[in-house]
Amino acid sequence: MGKRVGMEVSIAAAEAVKQANVDVISAYPITPQTHIVEHLSEIVANGEMDAEFFCVESEHSALSVCVGSEATGARSFTCTSSQGLALMSEITYIASGLRLPIVMILANRTLSAPLSIWNDHSDVMSIRDCGWIQFFTENGQEVYDHVFISYRLAEDREVLLPVIINMDGFTLSHVIEPFEMIEQEKIDQFLPPYQPLHRLHPDKPVTMGAFALPSIFAETKKAQEVALLSSMPKILETWKAFGDMTGRYYSPVETYKAEDAETLLITMGSCGETASVAVDRLREEGRSVGLVKIRLWRPFPFDELKKATLGAKQLVVIDRAISLGGPGGPVASEVKAALYGYDARPSIYNFVAGISGRDVAPSDYIKMVDKAEIEIEEGNKEGYEIYGVRE
Repeated sequence: MGKRVGMEVSIAAAEAVKQANVDVISAYPITPQTHIVEHLSEIVANGEMDAEFFCVESEHSALSVCVGSEATGARSFTCTSSQGLALMSEITYIASGLRLPIVMILANRTLSAPLSIWNDHSDVMSIRDCGWIQFFTENGQEVYDHVFISYRLAEDREVLLPVIINMDGFTLSHVIEPFEMIEQEKIDQFLPPYQPLHRLHPDKPVTMGAFALPSIFAETKKAQEVALLSSMPKILETWKAFGDMTGRYYSPVETYKAEDAETLLITMGSCGETASVAVDRLREEGRSVGLVKIRLWRPFPFDELKKATLGAKQLVVIDRAISLGGPGGPVASEVKAALYGYDARPSIYNFVAGISGRDVAPSDYIKMVDKAEIEIEEGNKEGYEIYGVRE
């Protein structure tokens, strides 16, 4: 067992980056991710970490620096939020297309307009298809752990893809939680020094990201898609190795009291802990309700989700972002696609809830379950609504 301490989640994330022996940190301040890079800048300035820290002029530049440093073989880190990710979005596609194993923490925050600094998942959904492996964390321990998991996974020569660690802004980033810190000796064994397969070096020139004619572009995208889909076994292998080291085992989809449940709540991110309280209360009332928490967003865990949900009669999917003009929230759309064509597919009711940091209490999850079950019973089996909108 490691040392147990109380710490702000953002500070713990920075400490994990330090323990991961990152070579280059490049970032631009934006709420609510700033505490991570502020702490990292102090660590580097104090000589506690042998790394280069670049405080650049924009988020576009922050990830651009990481692309350059990672291409030379330097383990690189950045983080951002909301509009910062929007400005950075162009480079996210470049990083994955070049197969550069950068790790980024995204402190999820609402995209403007109107201006908001609070939490939802609209920022990450704007780059859903950028080609990065994407995790959603439920608590601070998961954020800390996934820094090490992400670097080991990203740098595996059978993967070589960048990774986003999503953590809910403020809900996690600014909250003090208990952590089990891992001894540096164990981290060094779990995460050895990075040995790049290809790197930019004047002694052995290579080309990265050259111009692609239409005659070969489709093939490059096919190769990128195969790489992302093929990362699933390595994700499972990395989680298993981490669990063997720490006793904390992770999976693409986690269930809570779901095995015999007729109704299942489906969540992503920190709201899963609140939803579990609602499940406990409903179970105390004798109602058959469980919870499915999606941890891996890309590559999407189709098989694991099917296994966790096909025994239920109805699913209540909670989205933290709106797909404007679409058939519901983005998570619900993925769930429907994953279960399409199954004769015994559950009915799927979708709520967009908690956008821009609006509080969603256990009682709200109970109300959503109540509403979904009534609507489905009355024949509205594919319903969608934004929860809690005042008239």
